[in-house]
Amino acid sequence: MGSIAIVCDSGCDIPAALCDELNIAIVPLSIRFGSDEFTDRVTISNEEFWRRCATSPTLPETAAPSPGSYVATFNHAIDNGATGIVVLCLSSDLSASYQSASVAATMVDDVPIVVIDSRSASMGQGLLAIEAATAANSGAPMEDVVARLHEDIKKIGIFAMLDTLDHLIKGGRIGGAKALIGQVLALKPVLRLNDGRVDEAGRERTATKALRRLISEASAHAPLSRLAVIHASSPHVDTLLTMAAALSVEHPIIVADIGPTIATHGGPGLIGLAWLEA
Repeated sequence: MGSIAIVCDSGCDIPAALCDELNIAIVPLSIRFGSDEFTDRVTISNEEFWRRCATSPTLPETAAPSPGSYVATFNHAIDNGATGIVVLCLSSDLSASYQSASVAATMVDDVPIVVIDSRSASMGQGLLAIEAATAANSGAPMEDVVARLHEDIKKIGIFAMLDTLDHLIKGGRIGGAKALIGQVLALKPVLRLNDGRVDEAGRERTATKALRRLISEASAHAPLSRLAVIHASSPHVDTLLTMAAALSVEHPIIVADIGPTIATHGGPGLIGLAWLEA
């Protein structure tokens, strides 16, 4: 492995096989259903998460990793030869992960540690980490990895379609009447991540129109360096992949499951695109 370790929280949704391949360390968030607490990616699977969501009257709560969890990960990286650590966190507008990692960085003085607010989430954050790990593994010095990340953060885009409004209703993020109207009309809200915050970017009458909208948004930023299809048990993955084949992308398209951290608010069937401009 390169001497620069790349660390992410589990909000990044990077597939486990890619984390292993690129030596990206994941610090998990916590998910709580009532008094039952789970560790993202460790003690709860996506399948178990959705099963519990279906029977729970309220949304689960998510909690950022503790500074201690970050410290343990930093020390493990140092024990394995890291001479520097770059941490890439969920947008600080969405999670306290960045704050927690920043506190942890002050508690470890063996190697330089840089904590970066990705201003993103899911595979937007994930693509940044993949890019950073690729550079680190090829021997790039820490200052180059950090400088590249700050540039790449400006080149990330995420658009997604909600398949159900149930989780927004449960979470109190949308009025019941407004949600009911949306369901009756079968409107598909399209969301985007805009400088670290989630905004509504419009609504489409059908899922197909919403998927076309996602492709249109990505196409407007082509050529792309990297592209990921992100989803939470969506039936539209193959359709979106077929549509995305027409886009100009430098690296192979990644398909990533949206984990509990992000899916808690989006609900099942959420599907979207995350990209990094070339």
